[in-house]
Amino acid sequence: MARAYSSQYKSTLASVSAEEAPLILLEISHADLTDPVRVVNDSQDLTSNGKLYIACPFRLVPPDDFEDQLPKAKLSVDNVGRDLMYWIESSNGGQNSTVKFMQAMRSRPDLVEWEITMNLYNVKVNQQTVSAELGFENLFSKPAISTQYRPDNSSGLF
Repeated sequence: MARAYSSQYKSTLASVSAEEAPLILLEISHADLTDPVRVVNDSQDLTSNGKLYIACPFRLVPPDDFEDQLPKAKLSVDNVGRDLMYWIESSNGGQNSTVKFMQAMRSRPDLVEWEITMNLYNVKVNQQTVSAELGFENLFSKPAISTQYRPDNSSGLF
């Protein structure tokens, strides 16, 4: 599907030395969180569409696009503060969390150029970093129907 990017965004991506770089906005949602965690990969806070994104450097490997496999991404954040560790431990490693990535320009923060929402899994923690994998649930590996008639559960049919 073709994306309709703004002309400013396209020229920034094509420029060798652009005046500004696109910013990555990150939003983590979980049932235990009253409000999603919102951070921007920058040194200054940013307000986009009425929501405040706190400045927090993180490393993101964007989703890949290979044939015959589901897209995967990687996220890594410096392990600073107890709040993040408390949430990881209490949510059983961030289980059932979703992560929404958006990209916008600082000069036009309300115009989100692209976004993607992925599931958070495989959270790993060490003394320096908290890292996680992002992806989608493989719906093609699930059965299409809830009840299957097999010899072990329907012996009268066989």
